[in-house]
Parts: sequence; structure tokens; C-alpha cells
Amino acid sequence: MTMNQRNTIDLEQGWDFMQTGILKLKNILEGLPEPQFSSEDYMMLYTTIYNMCTQKPPHDYSQQLYDKYRESFEEYITSTVLPSLREKHDEFMLRELVKRWQNHKIMVRWLSRFFHYLDRYFIARRSLPPLKEVGLTCFRDLVYQEINGKVRDAVISLIDQEREGEQIDRALLKNVLDIFVEIGMGQMDYYENDFEEAMLKDTAAYYSRKASIWILDDSCPDYMLKAEECLKREKDRVSNYLHSSSEAKLLEKVQHELLSVYATQLLEKEHSGCHALLRDDKVEDLSRMYRLFSKIPRGLEPVANIFKQHVTAEGTALVKQAEDAASNKKADKKDVIGLQEQVFVRKVIELHDKFMAYVNECFLNHTLFHKALKEAFEIFCNKGVAGSSSAELLATFCDNILKKGGSEKLSDEAIEETLEKVVKLLAYISDKDLFAEFYRKKLARRLLFDKSANDEHERSILTKLKQQCGGQFTSKMEGMVTDLTLARENQTSFEEYLGNNPNANPGIDLTVTVLTTGFWPSYKSFDLNLPAEMVKCVEVFREFYQTKTKHRKLTWIYSLGTCNINGKFEAKTIELIVTTYQAAALLLFNSSDRLSYQEIMTQLNLSDDDVVRLLHSLSCAKYKILNKEPSTKTISPTDVFEFNSKFTDKMRRIKIPLPPVDEKKKVIEDVDKDRRYAIDASIVRIMKSRKVLGYQQLVMECVEQLGRMFKPDVKAIKKRIEDLITRDYLERDKDNPNLFKYLA
Repeated sequence: MTMNQRNTIDLEQGWDFMQTGILKLKNILEGLPEPQFSSEDYMMLYTTIYNMCTQKPPHDYSQQLYDKYRESFEEYITSTVLPSLREKHDEFMLRELVKRWQNHKIMVRWLSRFFHYLDRYFIARRSLPPLKEVGLTCFRDLVYQEINGKVRDAVISLIDQEREGEQIDRALLKNVLDIFVEIGMGQMDYYENDFEEAMLKDTAAYYSRKASIWILDDSCPDYMLKAEECLKREKDRVSNYLHSSSEAKLLEKVQHELLSVYATQLLEKEHSGCHALLRDDKVEDLSRMYRLFSKIPRGLEPVANIFKQHVTAEGTALVKQAEDAASNKKADKKDVIGLQEQVFVRKVIELHDKFMAYVNECFLNHTLFHKALKEAFEIFCNKGVAGSSSAELLATFCDNILKKGGSEKLSDEAIEETLEKVVKLLAYISDKDLFAEFYRKKLARRLLFDKSANDEHERSILTKLKQQCGGQFTSKMEGMVTDLTLARENQTSFEEYLGNNPNANPGIDLTVTVLTTGFWPSYKSFDLNLPAEMVKCVEVFREFYQTKTKHRKLTWIYSLGTCNINGKFEAKTIELIVTTYQAAALLLFNSSDRLSYQEIMTQLNLSDDDVVRLLHSLSCAKYKILNKEPSTKTISPTDVFEFNSKFTDKMRRIKIPLPPVDEKKKVIEDVDKDRRYAIDASIVRIMKSRKVLGYQQLVMECVEQLGRMFKPDVKAIKKRIEDLITRDYLERDKDNPNLFKYLA
């Protein structure tokens, strides 16, 4: 038969047939004995709908079937589902709900297949909600809306039971919470509003109760252990049954109640807070503290502050210890500078190592803690000990490590490592220029008197300093080291010159070190009246030097020279190692037996200070090469001296030391002078680029520019500005005296 002759199915008849299919489905869901759907059953049901929707009007029953589809769900829910849920409570209700939801989804799947033809045409054309959505909406409007409050309370109560250590059915909770998510059909609103909000509130209340008890009973480490454990468990909860979107919100609540609320109390606990943990080196607890407090907003700032206070206190204690030791020494009149300062710098280095390890390991290199460490070290590293600034102490410390026979006996690796650490400490010192000047003075002594233990180390620390403070900082020192290498080559060619010119004979062995004036510290050069034997040497060397270069002027610095002379005493001849000054004084006694103070002074052409130092070293110190009348311990201008022929010593060769002048004052004066130039240059640079600038602004920029080398004093800057105004580099604005203009 053809299509046109198809029998029309009326609504009653068609729906009765559909009803049997729907009833069969309900029976299967309720677990009643009912055979499964065969493909024929399925085809018959589908075709019935198809036919009822494709009949000519008024027999096209699409709209009616669409309504009946919804009604069949509503009827099933009202008659079967709701009563079964209403009679159960708590966990049993949750289990029933999960079962009913599973069944409902199966029912929607089957019915939407039977009625599939509606979805394809009728619904698509009229933009109605699709069948699947209609099915789920029925459950939401009728079941979910009625019981979600009870469900939420039951779930939260189970979560709290689990928090108290009871075993619960996690799979059940996961299934229940999935309903909250699935009901939203792609949106999280239902989960968030109907469950999550209340759950977070309950969590906050739960942990607030716990924390208020723990904070009173537990020590800080124990409390942190509990807090960490709670956070771990909550995280675990999310991965097991809560929706992943809850994790951040949940942990935030727990952290707030356990940590944020009690942060200050926790950190400042009497015998177990942050101070105590630092004091007792509780590395593990400190790491835990960092982990926990890094999670709460601004949580690390108070920890870093306490860290800074602790480091400052430890450092200041070291300074005080060194001060006390130094004042005890002064009372004992022992060596005031020296060992004690070495110990101090060593201890500061150890302190830095220890806390640097904390910053790297406990506080995972966090910038806040680097900053705290830096600020703490800057506080006590700039204090100085017993009248010596830290810059000087560091320079002395390096000198001790680098010179031969220093008090530190270290392997090459240990020296390298220690130098590395000293340079790190230098970063905290504000007067880097003062360090540079002291270091240069000491370096000069090491190089000129051949005291340097190892050239490699000398160059290595200069490289480190260059990286830390820039090339300008080390350029002079590098020049000094290079100078010595050149001086050695120069000496070799001088010896060759002497070999080739038999006439040019200085008569004695002569070693000359030629230095470049700009690199080395400034030395006073006196026109010492040289003994005849030495005058010849100087002439010979000058002639040699002019063969190499015509345009350089040699200035002789006798105060740095050394001499080996033979003293012919009655008992035996002893070789004396002396300075050029001492040698010149002793050689005077070859032509006179007795000489007065004034005569020696006139013949040598030296200043009072130098003559006193010189004669003291020869007549009042350990080796009395000269006898003095009257025989006192001090030198006065009326003294008379004569050669002590009775002198003897068990050694064949002795060194007679000439105590060096204390150059500390001079170094500080030199640095002050250099600073004045640096401030001038900085002001002029700034004004040149800015043309017009206010006083405050100028001072600020100046401090910032010079801060890398030293902390300029504001008064000093003010003085330099005044000076530059009188020298016509700047002028004051006529209307506003606080405004300066640059004069080109």
C-alpha cells in the first residue's frame, strides 16, 4: 500500500500504545521482573511517535506528545520518586537520592530516544527546550528544589564527622555532590549557591573553634604541624569528593581561620614563636612556617621582620663582644688591633653563611628575606669596633689572609672561599671607598715588601671586587699589580745593561722598583741626603732609565727602600737588614764616632718625626746598634749617639724593624678629599643634564648616584653646593633660594 493510504492514528490510541512502553520502562527501573526492550519494541515505539508527528493536520500531534512526554516524568516523580525520598533521612535519604537520580537519567535517555523525532523537527523549528533538558528540568523542579536543603545539611554533617576522624562513605558523597553539579546543566550555580556557600561557612566555623583551643594549648611548632595536616586533609577532601573548583576557596577559609586570625599570636609565642625557632636553629619548623605563612596574604612580612630583628640582634651582639674584648686588651696594654678583629670578621662571615643558608633553604630564596638579611647586616656591619671602621677591619682581614705569615693558615680553596665571602660582606658596607683606600695601602705594602703570599689570590680578589663594585673601584689596584710585573722586567733589563756597560757600575747590588704615580697611594718623598755609596747607584739607574724613556721623571721614595749592610762589631760581623733611612743614619757613624741628635738631623735632612722614629729603632728598641746618652727609653733633641761596638747577637743576620707611621688618619683624610671631588662631580653631572633643579631633588639624586661607593652626608653636599656657587658652576634662583641653575 502507498503512503497516502496509511491509517491515521488518533491521539488516544497512539498514547495508549506508548503508555505500555513507558510502564515497561518504569517496571525495569523499579526492579520488577520485566523482560528488556528488544529492538522490535524500540522500533515500534519510535515509529508510533514518528507516524503521529507526520500525519496531516489536524492529526499532527507533535505539541500534544511534547506535553505528554513531560507529564509522564512528572507523574512518575510525584507518584513514586518523591514518596520514597520523603520517608528516608540522612545517609539513607542520600543513597535513595543517588539511586533515583541514576534511574531518572536512564529514563530520560530511553524516553528521549522514543520521542526522538520531536527533537529533530518540532523542537528545532519552534526553539523549544530539547527533550533531554525537559527531562532533567522535571527532576530539578520537583525533586531537587524540595530536598536540596536536607541533602546539603546531611552532606555537611558527614564532612564534619570525617573531620573528627570517623570513617564515612566518600563515594556516596561524591555521587551526591555530582547531582548538584549535573543539575546545573553546564552551570555551577546550583553547586555554588545551594551547597558550597554553606559548606565553606561551616568549615570556617569548625576551624575557628579548633584554632581557638589549639592556640592556647599548643606550642607554635605543634600548632603549625596541626595546621599543615588540616590543609593536607582538606586538599584530600577536594580530590575525593568535592568539586575541584572548591579547592582554592576551601583552603583559603582554612588558612584564614588557622593562620591569618592568629598569625601575630603564633609568631610571637613566648617560648616557641619565630624568635625562639631562629634562636634554637629549628630549621624544619622554620621551613614549615614559611610554607604556611606564604599562603596567606602578607603573611611573610611579619616573619621577615622577626628574621631581620633576630639577625640584627645576633650581629650587634658580635660587635659588642668585639668591643668588650678590645677594651679589655686596652686595659692589658696588649696588641689592640689584630687578632680580635680577625675573630670578629670571621664570626660575621659565619653568621652570614648561617643566615644565608636559612634564606636559601628555609625561606626558598624569597626576596623579602634577602631584603631582611641585607638590611640587618647593613645595620651592624657599619658600626665599627673599638674605633676602627668595618671598612678598615675588612681590609685588615684580607691583608692577613693574603700576606705571607698571616695569622690565617688556609688552603688555596679555603682562601678563595673566604675572599668570596669578604667581598659579599663588603656589599653591606656603606663606606666602600674607605675600604678601597685601606685595601690599597695594605696591598702596596704587600707588593713592595714582597709580603704577598700568592699572585693568583691577589688577582682573584680584585676580579671579585670588580664584579661587586665596578671597574672604577679596582682600576688603581689592578694597575699596582701590573706595575710590579713590569718592574721585574725592568730590573732584568737593568741587570743586562750593567753587564753590557762595565763603566756603569753602581758598586753595590741595586734593585729598583719603578711604579706609576697615579696607581699607588701618595708617599712623602724627602730629599734625603744619601750616603756617597748610594748616590752613585741613583745616578747609574737614572742613566739606564733615560736610555729607555726620555720623558719620564723619576721621584725616589726612600722611605720604602730596604738595605742590607754589614755591621763590624767586636764579637763578629752581623748582616743588618734595615730601611734606607736607617742605613743612611748608620753609615754616618763610619766617619764620626759620636753624633748629636741635631747633627744627625742636619746631615740626613729629615723632619723631626722621622729622625725620632729612626733613632728610636736603632737605640731604644730590641737591637741597640747605637748607644744613647742619657740612656732613656725616649729620644729628645739633646741626646748624643755613638756606635755600639759591643753589640752581638746569636744570629748572623738580623732585621731591624722601623715601626710604620700610623696611616689611619691620613687614609681617612685622603678619602674625605676624594669624596669632596666625587660630590662635586656628581652635582655638576646632575645639573648639567637637568639645567634647573630644587635643593631636595638635587640632594636626593646626588645621594642615589654616590650610594654605591659611600653614603654622602647631606651637610657635606650642602657645603659642596655652596662651594660650586662661589666657583660659578651653579647659581641660586633670584626668587626662590631653594632652586639652582646650571651655569655653562
